[in-house]
Amino acid sequence: MPGPVLFHQKRGGRHGKIFTIHKFRSMKVNSGGSTVSVKGESRITPLGAKLRKYKIDELPELWNVLVGDMSFVGPRPDMPEYNEGLKGDDRKILELRPGITGPATLKYANEEELLAQVDDPHKFNEEVLWPEKVRMNLEYYYKRNFFMDLSIIFRTVFR
Repeated sequence: MPGPVLFHQKRGGRHGKIFTIHKFRSMKVNSGGSTVSVKGESRITPLGAKLRKYKIDELPELWNVLVGDMSFVGPRPDMPEYNEGLKGDDRKILELRPGITGPATLKYANEEELLAQVDDPHKFNEEVLWPEKVRMNLEYYYKRNFFMDLSIIFRTVFR
């Protein structure tokens, strides 16, 4: 694929602090478009589709863990505008360091396939997926513990 190997993007982290996430690039350079990606869309390169399928595109996020921007388990870091939309108790999830994996990540590991099956992926994300992920992340906030995190890591690796 022509272009840089890594993709860098601003995301909202712990306490809403903005950080740069690092991933292997899976889309065409300057592809623009929605923040919601759908399986099979033209922005995703053939190699990128393989990287995404096996979640290999996430490996550079280990750097984010090493420097303290992320943890192994926690809510996935979102675009800053999503964090700004959190209200009331939902804002508690911003107290957590974002993670490479988490309960919502496991449940929606096939998110791109789900979005490919609906007429309006952006609307489905806004009205169904995003609220459910927020609910799950808030539940994780209240129930998290070492053994839960180990279970999530184990299920992520061996899913």
